[in-house]
Amino acid sequence: MSNLDREAVPALCGGRGFVVAEPVRELLSPRRVQLGESTEVRRLLPNLGRRMVGAWCFVDHYGPDDIADEPGMQVPPHPHMGLQTVSWLHEGEVLHRDSTGSLQTIRPRELGLMTSGRAISHSEESPRSHARFLHGAQLWVALPDGHRHTDPHFEHHADLPRVTAPGLTATLVLGDLDGARSPGTTYTPIVGADLALASGADVRLPLEPDFEYAVLAMSGEAHVDGVPLLPGSMLYLGCGRRELPLRAESDAGLMLLGGEPFEEELIMFWNWIGRTQEEIAQARRDWMEGTRFGEVKGYDGAPLPAPALPPVPLKPRGRAR
Repeated sequence: MSNLDREAVPALCGGRGFVVAEPVRELLSPRRVQLGESTEVRRLLPNLGRRMVGAWCFVDHYGPDDIADEPGMQVPPHPHMGLQTVSWLHEGEVLHRDSTGSLQTIRPRELGLMTSGRAISHSEESPRSHARFLHGAQLWVALPDGHRHTDPHFEHHADLPRVTAPGLTATLVLGDLDGARSPGTTYTPIVGADLALASGADVRLPLEPDFEYAVLAMSGEAHVDGVPLLPGSMLYLGCGRRELPLRAESDAGLMLLGGEPFEEELIMFWNWIGRTQEEIAQARRDWMEGTRFGEVKGYDGAPLPAPALPPVPLKPRGRAR
């Protein structure tokens, strides 16, 4: 998914300067952003209070939206570099096209994982004939320096491993959890899991104490380490935890996001992650001139133009509040 904000500003990400090395309970409120004519998202990362959770650097939650008489998601071709996109649905379908030739319909609890590497472009849209409701999350993972120029590619995994406990089903999106491992390609120590809690569930989820974590509330009523979470909010948990108490007041859906704190300093501008201003400026020139990022074939519409660069220099920094 694209960052469609036409007043794009650089996000200064990375570094361990603001990693909380002990358990905390920091509630992150979303910023509402319009995607196209009929899709509004709640943006949790980057956030004024926190820029990254491990290598997770961008989190949008959207829906449930009634799109029975609407076109639904319509995101024209746009570029990416230096990151992976993770498409995750609870309801509906999204048709993915990209400049490597991939064409794939992503359905609920199937992993759509696009590694941009040095350069890729893609579009996302609800199929013409689509389900009534659209509900999901779009996330980005920053690629470390040693892998950020890799060849672009797309993966689709419909059959993902699960971890179960009384009242809990955890589907592995990325990384490892309690002995299960997602087939999705990763480049840093990371975890992403979809947690389905039954009403009345009271469980403890095993965690890695060296990872930092956050939990995104997708639906229902749940308490995470004693903190009530409403859909569309996210709780940052810091590091140092070996388990996470979860309690559900109703059937509830959560996403667990975590990973080893990301040491590198980054610049995230529009849909690109780089390390220097010149990298970002060159990416913008290449996109506007139609080179490097390839062509998305089959999308009925023009690609998105890139926003202008800000008048101030773009500098990589550590985690900033």
